[in-house]
Amino acid sequence: MSADDDARRLQATNPTGWFEELYAEAEAGTASVPWDVPHPQPQLVDWASGLDGTGQRALVVGCGYGRDSEYLASLGFDVVAFDISPTGIAAVQARHPSSAVSYVVADLLNPPAEWHHAFDLVVENMTVQALPVELHAQATERVAWLTGKTLLVLAVAREEGPVPDGPPWPLTPSEIMAFETDGLQARNVRRDEYRWTAEFVR
Repeated sequence: MSADDDARRLQATNPTGWFEELYAEAEAGTASVPWDVPHPQPQLVDWASGLDGTGQRALVVGCGYGRDSEYLASLGFDVVAFDISPTGIAAVQARHPSSAVSYVVADLLNPPAEWHHAFDLVVENMTVQALPVELHAQATERVAWLTGKTLLVLAVAREEGPVPDGPPWPLTPSEIMAFETDGLQARNVRRDEYRWTAEFVR
């Protein structure tokens, strides 16, 4: 069974809690996490190349095993990274015991009040698309609510139309543009054949 199959099996019975189940099974050696790769997202690296994050706060949504969080910290950002899974957060802390990143357990759909507009940069890398389509609008609003200055959304792309079997549930053009909320405006939205790289600013 593939890592994607593991994710789909668990999500079918627990639309948001499946992340914890997947990380727990991965730690037990009975499942694989599809996004467990050793390098930061290439689209993030391309976008952030040459960026100096000194003196700025960044937030990574659904941080997983920390690949993007550690990359942003290497650019000088003061990084907070969260995941809904306590097992996932414990695993990333174990992988990066000397990290400057603050890894915390939090729920995107109910984030801490003090995070409102608190971050100069928010990176949303394929977390909204990991949620069922009926939760996309709420999750998108929460991501915008967190963003103080700049939001970078990375996602797999699909056309408008029938909802595919998931996870993931790639984002349509209208779902990408839905991040234009709470005062955010699109600055640069690019799509190659399969992926979105979308930047929004306040």
